[in-house]
Amino acid sequence: MHVWYWMSKDVITVDEDLSMMEASKLKKERSVKHLPVLRNGRLTGIVSDRDLKEAQPSKATSLDIHEIYYLLDKIKVKNVMTSDPYTTTASEIVERAANVMLEHDISALPVVNNEAELEGIVTKGDLFRAMIAISGIKQAQLQFGVMIKDQPGAIKEITDLIRVHGGRVVSITTHHEDAPDGYLNVYVRCKEIENEEALFAESEGKGKILYQAHYKID
Repeated sequence: MHVWYWMSKDVITVDEDLSMMEASKLKKERSVKHLPVLRNGRLTGIVSDRDLKEAQPSKATSLDIHEIYYLLDKIKVKNVMTSDPYTTTASEIVERAANVMLEHDISALPVVNNEAELEGIVTKGDLFRAMIAISGIKQAQLQFGVMIKDQPGAIKEITDLIRVHGGRVVSITTHHEDAPDGYLNVYVRCKEIENEEALFAESEGKGKILYQAHYKID
């Protein structure tokens, strides 16, 4: 799936010369956690809750409330924002966007075009929704994992068994982590299985069943 399908297109942005106080007020009013920062319509940074909190005076400060407000009104967004932030494009796949967030410990990516013009923003929450959709958990109750030999046709043997038992495959994911060399972990979500016990017994002949689980469909 592409980022464009999950990103927010109606993005609240701020100019880099906006005061920190006004930015904080805007974030609270619009209930957003990230504000892309623009200069002449081009992305120059992003300001988050963490950026604003780190820039605020310590609770141990000797300044009174009026002095604090004065300082916050003088500090500009460009002084506290993350400059040249990591970005993504609308045509990027969501898995790669998620990997960037994970590797760099960030929770949002501005979405830009080739001219650095902002087209949207994608957050961890958006990617969680995407991963849930990809998993098919809302369409099928049954999921099972099986370790099979990593060879052509091995996955098809499992899906053929599901169809033999009247089932329908909703999603398939795979990975090699924790699997011995030459093997692959396969996770299948399916529904309408006529005889689950028979399915799992026959699947054992194709590989090692890792687990089986039922999930409630909301």
